[in-house]
Amino acid sequence: MSFLLAAAAHAQIDTLREYVLGPGDVLKVTVYQNADLTLETRVSEAGTISYPLLGSVKVGGLSVQAAEKVIADGLLKGNFLKAPQVNIAVSQVRGHQASVLGLVNKPGRYPIEQAGLKLSDLIALAGGVATGGSETVTLVGTRDGKAFRQEVDLPSLFGGAAKSDDPMVLNGDVIYVDRVPSFYIYGEVMRGGQLRLERGMTVMQALAAGGGLTQRGTQKGMKLHRKDADGNVKIIEPTMDTQLKPNDVIYVRESLF
Repeated sequence: MSFLLAAAAHAQIDTLREYVLGPGDVLKVTVYQNADLTLETRVSEAGTISYPLLGSVKVGGLSVQAAEKVIADGLLKGNFLKAPQVNIAVSQVRGHQASVLGLVNKPGRYPIEQAGLKLSDLIALAGGVATGGSETVTLVGTRDGKAFRQEVDLPSLFGGAAKSDDPMVLNGDVIYVDRVPSFYIYGEVMRGGQLRLERGMTVMQALAAGGGLTQRGTQKGMKLHRKDADGNVKIIEPTMDTQLKPNDVIYVRESLF
């Protein structure tokens, strides 16, 4: 998935975004030429910090730049400083995190350090999709108080047609990369068993993936076993151009002649 890593890295370089502060974040606040106002503190569950001279200051939900302005304005309006220059550095990100699970190279919880973080960015932070991982990624979370679920086709994000959206990842979201879909082939083929299902794979390509027919095998009378939406197995007589679906089972018969 090198194309994914490159595209996400390029997006991060080109787009300047600011982290939105949240409960649990550890901040280091400094004021230029005022060492006594330097403070390292944690944002409370109410989204506030206790700052010298100002008392409780609401910073939760603000960007770093906006929080700097709130403190600077407070020092200015309180006549504590004439031209305060405030800087906030986020020492530890705890307020906004998302999880990347399944077949990625570095699964775990990742801080959302920038507003507008995209799904492809977070997959890149997790080292990309691991070997055996699906190209379709599932994003689940909450939007406007309602359960949210979206499936994203990674290759189409970077194709010329741009068929898929690259959704924004929010606090508490979970990204899951499932195992790549597979199919099964048995009977008179050289290498039967469970095989990787490639995008748009046909029965002819499946036979090739299985090493081709044995000397006793025949294309005639092949059977394809497929489950429907209710879990019932249907038996189909496929053509060479029939496209496979996940978990299809192909049986190749022995020639009678």
